[in-house]
Amino acid sequence: MQLTPRNPTDGIYRADDYLHALEVRGANRLLFVSGTMGLDAQGKAPEGLDAQLALIWSNLRRILAEADMTTANIVRLTSYLRDAAFGKANQAARLQALDGRRVPTTAIVVQTLEDDWLVEIEVIAAA
Repeated sequence: MQLTPRNPTDGIYRADDYLHALEVRGANRLLFVSGTMGLDAQGKAPEGLDAQLALIWSNLRRILAEADMTTANIVRLTSYLRDAAFGKANQAARLQALDGRRVPTTAIVVQTLEDDWLVEIEVIAAA
């Protein structure tokens, strides 16, 4: 599989911590992952943004592993944040989870279905 960043820098705003686009060639499989919350095995959300972000990424790694993939296979990511103030922490968690690798990313501020769900992340992965 070949991944080619498509990140123009002239005539458009800068995309420093993400890519405007990522071209995927030769992928044999795509995995579309539902919005994943920072919930433990009992479906409970820990208190605090950092704890939920850590659990989200743990849950995403487990889901990806089920398809014999890792975070290196993520080619698109959308974050749903309960509060715009969560943007920087979410960005830092994403960059850490992806080992600094940039992918096309969108963050949206939303009202979550449960008050204690602070962030939800969905991804698309390719292999």
